Amino acid sequence: MAIFKVDAEIREDVGKGASRRLRHEGLVPVVLYGGDRDPRNLTLNHNKVLRLIEDEAFFSSIIEFSADGGKKQKVVLKDMQRHPSKPVIMHMDFMRVDDKHEIVMHVPLHFEGGESSPAGKSSRVMIDYQINEVEITCFPKDLPEFISVDVSEFKKGDNLHLSDLKLPKGVTLVAFTHGDDHAHDAVVVSTSAIGQASTDDADEEGAEA
Repeated sequence: MAIFKVDAEIREDVGKGASRRLRHEGLVPVVLYGGDRDPRNLTLNHNKVLRLIEDEAFFSSIIEFSADGGKKQKVVLKDMQRHPSKPVIMHMDFMRVDDKHEIVMHVPLHFEGGESSPAGKSSRVMIDYQINEVEITCFPKDLPEFISVDVSEFKKGDNLHLSDLKLPKGVTLVAFTHGDDHAHDAVVVSTSAIGQASTDDADEEGAEA
């Protein structure tokens, strides 16, 4: 697993006006919360943040976090707000974690073997990746950067549901913690014949005529 280290600076000013000034200075307003400690208002260097988030694993990893060079803490990124039209990070929330309590996180799915599968090689079949990330619960030590999904044997008519995912040890899907597994067993990957919809439409129009 990748190791990310973040050193933030303490900020005293809070509020929209203060946050706006910080962004003009090349800083990202940050809130650190969780555990049995009070929330802290901090800042991160915007350029350093941009480099960190280039790595997808940053969003689903335990991060070594410190403020003004102080004691290191284990945290995860819980929220990040982006500017709607500019490459600007507006705000970030980090949550403290400890080894004795489970955390809830979103982790990406990495699909493997799609292009070499029977469906991927066929010019008449399309593989539809419907879900790209899942919400999981686990202890910090079990947090995966991603979950691999093997679709190398996929052929026309195949579907893969949440219940078909091979989860790492200690990881549970949040969707299945609500009591009714069937109701939350969404399709992750499906296949369909290319042009099927247009063919069906033509058949319906012919029948109406």
